[in-house]
Amino acid sequence: MDNNQIVGMIGGIIGYFILWLFSMAIAAFILACMWKIFVKAGKPGWAALVPFYNTLVMLEFLGRPWWFLLLMFVPIANVVIEIIIVFDYAKSFGKSTGFGFGLLFLGIVFIPILAFGSSRYIGPATSL
Repeated sequence: MDNNQIVGMIGGIIGYFILWLFSMAIAAFILACMWKIFVKAGKPGWAALVPFYNTLVMLEFLGRPWWFLLLMFVPIANVVIEIIIVFDYAKSFGKSTGFGFGLLFLGIVFIPILAFGSSRYIGPATSL
């Protein structure tokens, strides 16, 4: 192995570590946002951290039935269910359909706006 290959491997390892670190920072930020959204909806923030349970709690405060969780495991249906949930988030916090599209296509920007902005939880989307 020559020096160029060694330097390339070390550069690749460092680059991969930086990418991993950046990904973990974004994941932690989104979890903090979800915690705040759950608290705004009157649910315990820690529930946002527990896999599957967080989805059940979210479905509850969005006014959707628990079996939507099962539909999330069905191909194609899961995409439809996720789109419904995104627009339910917007509606439950008094936001417009345009905000729902923002959540759908630019979640990394609109989720923090929902979490840390002035929006208030106004009730399940299905009852509005």
